[in-house]
Amino acid sequence: MKTTSLCLVALVLCAQTTLARRQQEPPREWIDKETGHRVVRLSQEPGSESLYFHQNAYTTEGDKLIITTPTGVSTINLKTHEIEKVVDGRVNVIVVGRKSRQVYYTKDGTLYATHLDTRATREIVKLPFRGGLSSLNADETLLLGARTEVEGQGPYGGGQRQFGSNPDLAEMKGPDGKPLTYAERKEVMMNNRLEQRLPMSMYTVSTKTGEVKTILRTTDWLGHLQFSPTDPNLIMFCHEGPWHKVDRIWTMHADGSGLTKIHTRTMNMEIAGHEFFSDDGKSIWYDLQTPRGEDFWVAGYEIATGKRTWYHLQRDEWSVHFNVSRDGALFAGDGGDSEMVAHAPDGKWIYLFRPTAVPDVAGIRNPHSDDLIKSGFFKAERLVNMSKHNYELEPNVSFTPDGKWLVFRSNMFGPTHVFAVEVEKAAATKTD
Repeated sequence: MKTTSLCLVALVLCAQTTLARRQQEPPREWIDKETGHRVVRLSQEPGSESLYFHQNAYTTEGDKLIITTPTGVSTINLKTHEIEKVVDGRVNVIVVGRKSRQVYYTKDGTLYATHLDTRATREIVKLPFRGGLSSLNADETLLLGARTEVEGQGPYGGGQRQFGSNPDLAEMKGPDGKPLTYAERKEVMMNNRLEQRLPMSMYTVSTKTGEVKTILRTTDWLGHLQFSPTDPNLIMFCHEGPWHKVDRIWTMHADGSGLTKIHTRTMNMEIAGHEFFSDDGKSIWYDLQTPRGEDFWVAGYEIATGKRTWYHLQRDEWSVHFNVSRDGALFAGDGGDSEMVAHAPDGKWIYLFRPTAVPDVAGIRNPHSDDLIKSGFFKAERLVNMSKHNYELEPNVSFTPDGKWLVFRSNMFGPTHVFAVEVEKAAATKTD
């Protein structure tokens, strides 16, 4: 009798634990009642994250997405949502190759590539210094990285990586006497790092031989390194720091030649940043504000011709990051909270944007219109209510290769998970 009672108690406790766990888990799928769009949870393990918004996380064939988890790197089948672990252990993911179906990553200072289907892994090189890698070129022959050439200094100076955790900044007050917000603390931290003028270098690593070549040395703060998705010899990078203080967006050839500034400021407090390539590699897109926090655009620069296109958007539609579909027909944004640069009162949404050109009046064109900025605006559609999301975690929205879903990460239910929202509105909510 005693044994039976203990077994019953154990079964009850087990059932209660299982029920509690299920109640704590985010839903696997739901229709957003505010927008009518279907949202699915792709990840199973709490703490899972999608990649940074400009890192390629998809196979060229469009069948798999990679995510990071607390225990490694996994693929998600975009049709069945089946999850498979391909790399064990905490790693720094760089990118999915556009040719070989390999994921490139660093682990304990060593660069590896693992095939997403066979899991065959090869060691490329152990870096001869402490530094990171950020991007892979289009033909998978070169990786790109930057490092601070001062022993013991992290990317933000003094090894300090979390902007908002500096105890001195936590006590700092602004001109109005109020404590600084998280965003303001980040701004001060970035300015402090910029003012140090630490020597930095940019370098490439051969995926075939492991050879490391330094291609740029500077005391500017280098960041946001990206290879073109189509031109294996074109690099884009930024000068980090408070955006209104730096000329941020630059391109350069992989041998260090051809340094070109992409955007020139025309007014005080104008800012441009969070730049990314279009999938065809023909254009660079970026967040532009004229001036900061007041008027909002997504600006495009055509690399071959230098022609520019600016799409206007409203304050609430400003997003931490923007992205574009593979065919260039649609844009997306991951929104932002009221403490961020736009100070949007109702900006916590995942957005879909349809670019619309401003037409000529009565068909009459300016005689120099081809030499001027082509203007337009975004028609915005809200896809996901992010009101419960803490924007200290950036959602980093991206289109799936078929353009039918937007993938993002969120802590709206507590632990971080990877989600996807369907671009097309759910059939049950459509109206004539």
